Amino acid sequence: MQPALILGLETSCDETAAAVVRRGADGRVDVLSSIVASQVAAHAPYGGVVPEIAARAHVEIIDAVAAEALRTAGLTYADLTGVAATAGPGLVGGVMVGLSFGKAVALARGLPLVAVNHLEGHALSARLAADLPYPFLLLLVSGGHCQLLDVGGPGAHRRLGSTIDDAAGEAFDKIAKALGLPYPGGPALEKLAEGGDPRRFTLPRALLGRAGCDFSFSGLKAAAARLAEGVADAAGRRDLAAAVQAAIVRQLCERTDRAMALYAREHEGRNLSFVVAGGVAANRAVRTGLEAAAAARGFSFAAPPLAYCTDNAAMIALAGAERLALGLTDGLDAAARPRWPLDEAAALARPSHTPGRKGAKA
Repeated sequence: MQPALILGLETSCDETAAAVVRRGADGRVDVLSSIVASQVAAHAPYGGVVPEIAARAHVEIIDAVAAEALRTAGLTYADLTGVAATAGPGLVGGVMVGLSFGKAVALARGLPLVAVNHLEGHALSARLAADLPYPFLLLLVSGGHCQLLDVGGPGAHRRLGSTIDDAAGEAFDKIAKALGLPYPGGPALEKLAEGGDPRRFTLPRALLGRAGCDFSFSGLKAAAARLAEGVADAAGRRDLAAAVQAAIVRQLCERTDRAMALYAREHEGRNLSFVVAGGVAANRAVRTGLEAAAAARGFSFAAPPLAYCTDNAAMIALAGAERLALGLTDGLDAAARPRWPLDEAAALARPSHTPGRKGAKA
C-alpha cells in the first residue's frame, strides 16, 4: 500500500499555511514541508487581528504558499492523494479562503477532500513528532480556546472541562496590551516576566471550591489590567507580568490535575498519557508546570515541537491523513464554520457559555 501524501491548508486566523505530510500504512508520519506566512506586521498597528485584513491577505497569497509547500516537498499536485483544509472554527472569512482553495484542488485533481476541525489539528499535533498512541488526556490551550479533552482518536473527543469565559491565551494577550507590550502579547509578556517577583501582586484565584474541570480567566484579566494602570516603573511591570504568568500557570495546573484524577479512574490499568497543545503550550512556564503536574499523577508528558504549537498546516494535514485512513472524507459542499466544538454532544447538552444571539460558544 502506497503512503498517503496529503496537502494541508490552514487559514483560520492570521497565518496562511500549507504543508505536505506523508503517512505510511503503518501510521508513521513524516512532515515533508510546512510553510507559514505570518501577518503579524499587518495587524501590529491595531494591537490584534483584524478579520477583514486577515481574509484579504489569505486571498492574496494562498496559492503561492501552497506552491511553496509542494516545491519544498519535491512534489507536484499530481503526486497528492488527498487534500485537507481547515473548515472551522475561526474567522470565517479566512476559513472560507483555505477551504475554497482546498475544494478547488480536490475538484481539479479528482482528490478526496477532508474538512478538518482546527481544534482537532491541535489535538493531534503532538503525533507529528512522537509515537503517541490513543487514548490520551489533552489540554488544548490557545488564544481562543482552553479545554480539557479525552482524545480517543480522530472524531472521538470527550470534553472534560472548558473555559466559561476567556481563554488563557486571550488573558495573556489582553494583559500584555494593558502593560503596553507589542503584539503578539503572549510571548512579549513571557519575556517581560523573566526575573520578576510573582509574589509582589495578589491576583484573584478563579473557581476555588467549584467542582469539575472548567477554567475562568476574565476576573484575572480585569484585575491585572487595573493593576497595570498604576504600575509605571520597569521593576513593577516585570513583577506584574511574572504574577500574571504564575496565576495562569497555577490555574491551568490545578484544573488539569482534577482532570488527571478523573481520567486515571476512568482508564485504570492503562498507560496514562498527557498532552498539552495550542499556542500557549509554547510558553516555557506553562510547559514546566504541566510537566510537573503530569509526573505527580503518573502521566507521561508530551507537547508538540514549538513550530507546531502555533497555527500551522502540518497538523491539519495530519488530521486529514488520519481521517482519510479511516475512510472519512467530505463533499465539496462542506461548510466553513466560525464555531465548531470538538465534542458537539457536550457543547449542546452542557454549553460552557450562556446561549446568546449567535448561540453558545464552541
